[in-house]
Amino acid sequence: MHIQDIFERERVTTSFEFFPPKTPEGWESLFQNIQQLEKLRPSFVSVTYGAGGTTREQTHKLVMRIKRETNLTPIPHLTCVCHGEQDIQDILERYAEGGIGNILALGGDPPRTMPDHDRATDAFQHAADLVSFVKRFNAAGAHPDRRGFGIGVAGFPEGHPATPNCLLEMDYLKAKIDAGADYICTQLFFENRDFYDFRDRCELAGIHVPIIAGIMPITNRKGMKRMAELAAGSRYPAPLLAALDRCGDDEEAARRVGIHWATQQCLDLLDNNVRGIHFYTLNKSDATRQIYQTLGLSDSRALQQA
Repeated sequence: MHIQDIFERERVTTSFEFFPPKTPEGWESLFQNIQQLEKLRPSFVSVTYGAGGTTREQTHKLVMRIKRETNLTPIPHLTCVCHGEQDIQDILERYAEGGIGNILALGGDPPRTMPDHDRATDAFQHAADLVSFVKRFNAAGAHPDRRGFGIGVAGFPEGHPATPNCLLEMDYLKAKIDAGADYICTQLFFENRDFYDFRDRCELAGIHVPIIAGIMPITNRKGMKRMAELAAGSRYPAPLLAALDRCGDDEEAARRVGIHWATQQCLDLLDNNVRGIHFYTLNKSDATRQIYQTLGLSDSRALQQA
């Protein structure tokens, strides 16, 4: 389903993010979790794309398997780094032929094995350039849907780690919207005030597309530390850290704290007219399902009466 139809149908969207597993066991585990999460009837799910396209084929495989074997609407990520125009053209053609209706267009990072990669050699310097290319693909009529691909882009409530100038960062985001993006999905955050401030700044900048809030329940401290490294700039509020400290070495207690914190974030976001909530699942289902149960939701359609 095209993302414009989803937003027209649903006052509040819910969605999940997965990444391509590296092992056969990982694939089996992921699809067991997808089957559990499918019962919640999310608005859509997204599939990540490894740095520099390192998971290109695996991302495509996962997207198409979700489309074939479930009733979910998959949205593949696509990045600029290490790609030429023909690379992107080929990927878009395969997805169009496979009946995929939406793309999440991202800047991306070079693979860790290519620390000296020269971004100047990439065909797309910024995500806005990638959005423009997808729009040209749409205009050429290469997609079965006359509207072409629906396009999402990333937003950063805590600020983009590569753009410390917050005014310039907002200019870059506005450029992505002006290029033709349909919606914004934010990076994860743990303090809702950061999201509300970001949403207000978007409004002031003339950005009026739907903004979906990215939420990741903390399920263990090791994962929290890893996320702090991967999502440079992530801020963990002092009350959250204090609650985790009180857990000592009890990882199950820490997990309960993380799920409780994420649930309270979701309740507050719903009370403040969030347009959608996107769960970074880390390919697991338990935490997300627990949050749904606590919110009193059986599926995303229930949000329309919330």
